[in-house]
Amino acid sequence: MLSVLRIQNFTLIDQLELEFGPKLNVLTGETGAGKSIILDAIDIVLGGKVNNRLIRQGTQQAIIEATFQTNTKIRQWLSAQEIDPLEDGTLVCTRELSLTGNSMRSRCRLNGVLVNLSLMNQLRESLVEITAQGQTVQLMDSTIQRDLLDLYGGQPILAQRQVVAAAYEVAKTALQALEKRRQSEQQRLQRLDLLQYQLKELEEARLTDADELEQLQQERDRLSHVVDLQKSSYQAYQLLYQNDSGELAIADLLGDAEAILTNMEEYDKEINSILEMVRNALTQVIEAGQQINAYGDGLEADPERLTEVEERINLLKRICRKYGPSLTEVISHYEKLQQELSELNDSEQSLEKLEQDYQAAQKKLDELCQNLTELRLGAAAKLEQQLVKELKPLAMEKVIFVCKMIPISPSASGADQIIFYFSPNPGEKIQPLSSTASGGEMSRFLLALKACFSGADNPSQTLIFDEIDAGVSGKVAQAIAQKLHQLSENHQVLCVTHQPLVAAMADVHFRVEKEMIEEYSQEEESHNGQLKFPEIRTVVRVKKLENHQTRREELALLTGGHSADEAIAFADSLLLKAAAYRLGKP
Repeated sequence: MLSVLRIQNFTLIDQLELEFGPKLNVLTGETGAGKSIILDAIDIVLGGKVNNRLIRQGTQQAIIEATFQTNTKIRQWLSAQEIDPLEDGTLVCTRELSLTGNSMRSRCRLNGVLVNLSLMNQLRESLVEITAQGQTVQLMDSTIQRDLLDLYGGQPILAQRQVVAAAYEVAKTALQALEKRRQSEQQRLQRLDLLQYQLKELEEARLTDADELEQLQQERDRLSHVVDLQKSSYQAYQLLYQNDSGELAIADLLGDAEAILTNMEEYDKEINSILEMVRNALTQVIEAGQQINAYGDGLEADPERLTEVEERINLLKRICRKYGPSLTEVISHYEKLQQELSELNDSEQSLEKLEQDYQAAQKKLDELCQNLTELRLGAAAKLEQQLVKELKPLAMEKVIFVCKMIPISPSASGADQIIFYFSPNPGEKIQPLSSTASGGEMSRFLLALKACFSGADNPSQTLIFDEIDAGVSGKVAQAIAQKLHQLSENHQVLCVTHQPLVAAMADVHFRVEKEMIEEYSQEEESHNGQLKFPEIRTVVRVKKLENHQTRREELALLTGGHSADEAIAFADSLLLKAAAYRLGKP
């Protein structure tokens, strides 16, 4: 419930503070008096769109502050956003508009905590709902009508709609996968040809060892240098073991050193370790000489093998240039190609599986949509009955209302198009609401529709009606007044009206008017030493009518535009009848 609204420097308002009551609050005043500015302020403090013209001329900042009484749901939401409640349990929503040059800046706060517009809009739905006759254009939309029916149906329909939306996403994803697979068939065949060619080339290369290229290069070097290796091995053998030139070989010299050390050992046992090292060296030299001799004997030229090795090296290098910088990468690429080929060859099975998945998802979606349709049929029958009941007291005793459901292709919202059909007068064929109802009839339709939702709505929500009674008079205006009062039993209602019948029913009555004031733009002297003349400004003033006398005068003005005796008498009668109605004595 909106308890206090404070406005500063907003359009034509310089300073304003309003305290609203819990039931029916009415704002009256002449056309153009500024009543809608109050509603605009409520809209903007809860995240509505802003522009530079909203800040009062001559100022740079506007502030709107709305204080709401909270309930458990709102307090839980605030706790989830880590916003601490105030000590008295209220919620203070603030919107600050600042103007620098032509640049507008806006800041929103909840209990003093800065929040973004998205968060403020989330909260808005739990705090207020603004209904105006201009909403009739939106009400003509069948999508809006479907949403209204679902909201009327309550949690069972809303929950089923979420299930349908999830199933629709599953079916849509399955269809996208299937279509993508179908569209890629030509690409698949082209890819198959390429894979088969590449795999054939790699298979013919017989790649098994990632070190093969290095090993072949070593073998090529050996085969191409056989003569040099034979000559070098013979020279090494001569130096190590047997020298044909008559000079001593290393083995001979080590043998002589061994003999000397053996003689020395007879006189000094400490030389034993040195002797062992020489003996070991001699043994290794002899073994090395024998091995190098055998190596040289085993070397022989093999031109055919050399040709084979070089051809194999050239092949492997070409393969590496084409498929990878090294044989390791080539072999890994070969394995990936085999895997991809296997997957592509299984494509027919994959396509069939995708088709099965889509058919299953679509079947599931159809079933869930049918369940949603059945729930909507029940809600539609109930809405038809209740809406007609709510419309009859609004001087539409013979009204016919039908909520038609037309099958459509399944979507995230189900498989139904909802169209409201309406016949306000006896003998007239029912037609879509968009082509039947007049402005006055639509006002009553909106009010009756809101009455249908009042039981399911958030009881702490403030319902705001902006001239919902425009275009009606007499008996219809009285019926609208009574309907607004009924709504105020479960909700706080704030209503802008020109109808004295509606204003008389108010629990709290405000008069809105414009006033001309003198205002100095700045305190300074002019060139001639005289103070500047004050500037004439227009401001909006709101007065709470708290006694019978002020209310009867306002109702008289609404009735006849003056305070004539007849208008005063009529105003008195309206107040008496309204008081009797509120006491249950119409």
